[in-house]
Amino acid sequence: MRKQFLTGLAVAAIAAYSCTDGFGVVRIIAASHAAESGYAPQVSNEREIKVTATLQKTPNEAKTWDFDVVMETHTKALNDDLVKSSLLIADGKQYLPLSWEGAPPGGHHRKGQLHFKAIAPQPRSVELQVRLAGDTSPRSFKWLLK
Repeated sequence: MRKQFLTGLAVAAIAAYSCTDGFGVVRIIAASHAAESGYAPQVSNEREIKVTATLQKTPNEAKTWDFDVVMETHTKALNDDLVKSSLLIADGKQYLPLSWEGAPPGGHHRKGQLHFKAIAPQPRSVELQVRLAGDTSPRSFKWLLK
């Protein structure tokens, strides 16, 4: 019984590791593993700022594509304007956000939604990039759609 438990635990750990970049950051999640409200959340935890991004469902008739974004830190104020520091990439094309609906700049915890114009036809995958002040490269969140 103990051997079966340890084997199961090892398989679960390998499966979890295979969905990450080796540092615990999930890079691509297939749509088949998506939560009912949207796609699986992805996390970037760098420079003491944790950013969680979740792509909501992207039905063909949608006018916008919405990303839930949560930022948390205990060391500095989160003063970034996410409309100016975010970018959506699909099939090699770049799209700027339409708007941010949520907590204004400042504080240690921010939550809201980034809205982008819906992309048609639906691309195979999308990448949300967020570049926060002080980041040397943008934080990247990717989802497979097809």
